[in-house]
Amino acid sequence: MIKPLCTLRVWLLLASVLCLTLGALLAWQAQAQQGERVAVVIAVDGAIGPAISDYFQRGLEHAETRGAELVVMEMNTPGGLDASMRDMISTMLSSPVPVAIYVSPAGSRAASAGTYLLYASHVAAMAPATHLGSATPVQIGGGGGLPGLGEPEQPTDDRASEEGDTQAPADPEGGDEAAPAEDEGTAGDTAEPAKRRGETAMERKVLEDAVAYIRSLAERHGRNADWAEAAVREAVNLTAREALERDVIDVVAEDIPDLLAQIDGRSVVMAHGERTLETANLTLERFDPDWRTELLAVITNPNVAYFLMIIGFYGLIFELSNPGSLVPGTIGIICLLLALFAFQVLPVNYAGLALILVGMGLIVGEALMPSFGILGIGGIVAFVIGSVMLMDAENLNISLPLIGGVALVAAGLMLWIMTRFLGLRRRPVRTGQEELVGQEARVLEDFQGQGHVRLHGERWNAYSPRSLRRGQAVRVVGIDGLTVEVEPLERES
Repeated sequence: MIKPLCTLRVWLLLASVLCLTLGALLAWQAQAQQGERVAVVIAVDGAIGPAISDYFQRGLEHAETRGAELVVMEMNTPGGLDASMRDMISTMLSSPVPVAIYVSPAGSRAASAGTYLLYASHVAAMAPATHLGSATPVQIGGGGGLPGLGEPEQPTDDRASEEGDTQAPADPEGGDEAAPAEDEGTAGDTAEPAKRRGETAMERKVLEDAVAYIRSLAERHGRNADWAEAAVREAVNLTAREALERDVIDVVAEDIPDLLAQIDGRSVVMAHGERTLETANLTLERFDPDWRTELLAVITNPNVAYFLMIIGFYGLIFELSNPGSLVPGTIGIICLLLALFAFQVLPVNYAGLALILVGMGLIVGEALMPSFGILGIGGIVAFVIGSVMLMDAENLNISLPLIGGVALVAAGLMLWIMTRFLGLRRRPVRTGQEELVGQEARVLEDFQGQGHVRLHGERWNAYSPRSLRRGQAVRVVGIDGLTVEVEPLERES
C-alpha cells in the first residue's frame, strides 16, 4: 500500500517540476521578446488606394502591439486617391509609434499623394536618385484636368481686397510664373506674381484646400511650407539632394540601417508632444502585405474591376436567356457585386459608367431585336467612349488595349448573332404543316388519284394524278387539310 502512494507522489512531483519549468521558459521568452527593440518595416509600391490604406493602418497597429520603436515605410508611388491618403495621414499623426517614410529604392518617387505623406511623416527620408513633387490635385468626376493649366483667371475686386493686393492684375502671359521657391523668407512680405488658383470655383476650392492641408503638415514638422505650396500650385519636383538642401526632407540615406543611424537622437513631434528617437541597434522586422491586402489590391485594380463588370453583365444575360442554367447567373452576380464594390472605392466617372450601361443595353437590344447593326454599332461606340471615361484618376485609368479587346469581342459576338439570324431566315421550316412539304413518304397500296402513304411514321391520306405502286418512294409537294399531294421521287441511277 505504501509503494503505490510513493509512486503517485513521485509523478505529482515530476508534473509540478515540468509545469514550473515550462512556465519559466514562457516567461523568459516573453521577457526577451518584450526587451527586444525592433523597427517594423512596411513596403508601399504602387498607387495609393483603399488596399494600401488598410495595409498601412494594420501595420501601425501591429507596430503598436509589438512595442516597436519606429515604423519605416519604404515608399514608391505615383500618387493615388485623396480619401485613402488622408486616412493614412490621420492614422500616422495620431499613432503613438513614430513613422519614418523612406522613398526607396533608387529610381523611386513620392509623387502627388506621396508628397503629402512624406510631409506628414515624423521623419522624411529619401534614397539617392529619387524624387518627389507634382502634388497638384486632379479633380474626380469629370471636372477637368489639372487646375490652373489654362491662363490664370483675373482676380476679382473682392478677392483682391481680401488679399490686400493693391497692384493691377498680372498679365496673363506672365501669370504662369509663380513666386520662386527660393524666396522662402519673403513670402507675404512683398508683392508676388499671381499664383495659380484654378479656372473654376470647384478647382479653386480643391486647390486651396490642398494648399492649406500640405502647409499645415509642413508647419507641424518644421519643413519648407513654401515649396510644398509650389508643389501643389505649380506641380514642381525636387531630387533627393535638392529636397534635403531646401529643408523639404530630413535625411538622405543609402539604406534603412544608414537611415536608422542618422536619425538616432532626433526629436520628432508626436500627437502628445515631442519625442527623442532611439534607433541605434534596432532589429528590423518586416510586415509584408497578407492575402487580404493582395486580394483587395487585385479587386480594386481598375482593369480587374472593369473586367469583373463585363463578366457579371454577360453572366446575367446568359442566365436570363437560358433560365435554370444557374452557373452563368451565379458567376455573373458574384462578379457584378465585386465590381460594384471596386467602383465604390475607385474614382468613377458616372457619365462614363452610364455610357457603358447604355452601350451594353444597345448590344443586347441588337441581339434580341435585330436592326441590321444600328443598335449594335451605337452600343459599341457608347461602350468604348464610356470605358475611356470611366476612371478619372490619371494613375488609376483602364488599359486602352483591354478596352479595345473587350470592344472587339462584343463586336464579334454581335456579328455572329447577326449572321446566325440571317442564316435562320434562309433555313427551311422545321415545324407545322409547312414542314411536311418536300419530305419523303412511302406508298402503302397501289393507287392513282386517292390513296394512302406513310409519312413520319404516320398514315396519311394522299392524292396523286399519276399511278403509284406499293412501297414506291414519293415526295410531298403540297398539303390540303389532312391530305397530302405527292409525286414520284425520281432517284438518280
